[in-house]
Amino acid sequence: MSIVKINVLTVPAEQREVLEKRFASRAGAVESSDGFEWFELLRPVDGTDNYLVYTRWRDEASFEAWMEGPMKQAHQGGGEQPPADRPKPAASASTVWSFEVVQQTGPKNPEA
Repeated sequence: MSIVKINVLTVPAEQREVLEKRFASRAGAVESSDGFEWFELLRPVDGTDNYLVYTRWRDEASFEAWMEGPMKQAHQGGGEQPPADRPKPAASASTVWSFEVVQQTGPKNPEA
């Protein structure tokens, strides 16, 4: 079965809009990666500063290939932009949680 990676981003209230706009501007950046299955950006609603970035992958190798390729280039500006010119991160902290999917289900198809 698939693996899930959840990046827990601590985002101060004044940076929330910045974070969401940055993710919106990168729409399509991960979808064509081999082994990619799903993405969701989850906004906190219960008094926490933690956004969750949920991604699901076919296997660990697919995730690692994305981390070492497209994701690394995106976060390093492809080597073209000097580090001093990059925008300040919107998150003040980041932790990645890793899971294996052991069971899954979806909605049942209603009978016509």
